[in-house]
Parts: sequence; structure tokens; C-alpha cells
Amino acid sequence: MSMVGTLRKVARLAAPRRRVDLSHPARSPLGSAVVNCVTYRDGARQPGCDSVVEAVEYVRKTGDGFVWLGLHEPTEREFAGISEFFGLHPLAVEEAVHAHQRPKVERYGDTLFAVFKTVCYVEHEELTATSEVVDTGEIMVFTGRDFVITVRHGRHGSLGPLREDLESAPEQLAKGPSAVLHAIADHVVDGYLTVTDAVRADLDQVETDVFAADGGRGADPARTYQLKRELLELKRAVAPLHQPLQMLATRPIPVVAPAIRTYFRDVSDHLTQATEQIAAFDELLNSILQAQLAQVSIAQNEDMRKITAWAAILAVPTMVFGVYGMNFDHMPELRWTYGYPLVLGLTALACVVLHRCFRRNGWL
Repeated sequence: MSMVGTLRKVARLAAPRRRVDLSHPARSPLGSAVVNCVTYRDGARQPGCDSVVEAVEYVRKTGDGFVWLGLHEPTEREFAGISEFFGLHPLAVEEAVHAHQRPKVERYGDTLFAVFKTVCYVEHEELTATSEVVDTGEIMVFTGRDFVITVRHGRHGSLGPLREDLESAPEQLAKGPSAVLHAIADHVVDGYLTVTDAVRADLDQVETDVFAADGGRGADPARTYQLKRELLELKRAVAPLHQPLQMLATRPIPVVAPAIRTYFRDVSDHLTQATEQIAAFDELLNSILQAQLAQVSIAQNEDMRKITAWAAILAVPTMVFGVYGMNFDHMPELRWTYGYPLVLGLTALACVVLHRCFRRNGWL
């Protein structure tokens, strides 16, 4: 090795190890994007720290517990310091910041990255062709050996109530960060079941309107199609999550405690229930939409029959009056006193007979 190479190697070995700067964003006071930063030890909440770094250093110094950091729609700049401090993968960080991801679970070294689609039922007085029925959001979860980072996008899906429920069950929270991951997955899937129950009411209303006594004339096919579109949005949130939950329930993953794996099986069962309900709703909506289109065709046929029947009735006086409207000298009964009323009477009688025949056959 040359003398220059040897000197460079010695300089690298002598260089001090990289440390997080005190001015690092992760060490600064909690910003607007950070909802909460809590340290847990043995399932109990510990006194708060002034920064994320101090909370993590406390956990790693004691060798027990973990930090749960919650953020809401952070920007790249706000998340940069946190991602650098925890060593998060750049691809996962990019997906967490920009959102609009497909539900999934991925491993990046010792960190597990999970994406969940949250759903919320939008209350409305009446379902219309433009009604918003399902509103979606996202929750990204970074799970490590001693930390959990949740990144939430959307107007709903707050994890505050979930945190309170977990803190009321310290024996479950003491199982580590994977217990938080399970609780979030269970919370999201329970939201799916809640929304499917609410959508069922809209579906029942549409079905009632379509098969009403008036033949569904008051039902708008556009309203049914809108509900089908909203149901598709719900399906996109639910269906892709089946395989990730199966992986968490069956495969050994370092950051997922074996005791938690059983709980993921229960979440997977609930997800299957929601998926089956959505599939049943989709099939029923297809049947309702086909029935509506068939009713429209039947209504059009009925209208055409009525128009044809009235045209046939009006054809009788048109023909008779057309004959007598011609300018000929030798017309039948032109000089008979009762000729005019007789022709009118026979014409009216023919129209009445045709009307009764059409009524009897259901054309009028």
C-alpha cells in the first residue's frame, strides 16, 4: 500500500464517529406535525421528554420499553430529521410523506413498514348521484425494536382513543412495539366493519326504491352507480390488506413478538368478514343496477304501447273526417238529415270500443 493510501486510512480511522447534531430537527422541540411522543416501559406511560432523541436515548439507556411517535401529514423537511435519526429507508420515508399508497407490509432491515387504508362513513340525509359515502385516509406505521412511528394522512382515523385504550391495558402494551402495530391493524379493520354496516343502510334504501310499488320510477340509476363507485373505493382499501395480515400472523418476523402473532390471526378473520360483506354488496348492487335498466326498458315499452294505442284510436276519426273532407259532389248521406250526427256517433263508438279493447289488454 502506498504512503498516501496509508495516511488516508489512518485519517478515516481517526475521524470521530458521526453523531446527531444538537441542532438536528429530531432533537428540537416537537413541531406541528408531531401529534404526540410518549415513552412506555413495562406497559406504563413514562414522563414526557423535550425531544424525540431524548425519549429514544432514555429507552436505550434503560434497555427496556419503547417510544411511540405520532405524526400527522408531515412534510419532507419535518420528517427528514426523524427518518435520519431512526435510520428509516428512503423509499419508505417517501411513501410515508406523499401517501396514496396501497395497503402493504414491507421489511427494511430491522424495521417493519406497514400501510393501512382507513375508511370513514360520510353522513348524508339522502343518497344522491353525487353523494360521498366513503372517505379514505392512510396510516403508515414504522415498527422497530424500541420505537413505533405512526404517520397519519386524512381528516379522520385519529389514534388518540386507541392510545388511551392501550394505556388502560398495560399487560398488552408491555409486549412491545408489535402490540401497537396489532392495535392499529385491529382498529383499522374494525373501521371497515363499521362502514360496511352503514353502507348496508344505503343499499337497503336503494333496493327499496328500485322495487317499490311504482315500478321503480322514482329510483335514479345514477344514484345506484354512485353507491357502487363508493363501494369500489372501500374494496380498494380492504382487499389488498389480506396478504399482509396473513404474513404478520404466520411468518416469524423479528420485530413482531410471537405472542402477538396470534392476535393478528383474529384481525385477519375480521378482515375476511369485511371482504365477504363487500363482495356480497357488490353483487347485490350489480343485480339492482340490472333490474333498474330492465325496468327502464319495460317502462319505455309501456309508453310505446300507450302511444300506439292512442294513435290507433285517433286514426279512426282521422280516417272518417278525412273522407268527408274531400270535395266531391256525390258523397254518401250528404243530403240526409241524420247523416252528420250518425257519422259522429259511429266514429265515437269506434273510438270507445278501441279504448276498451286496449284497456282490457293492458295497453292503456
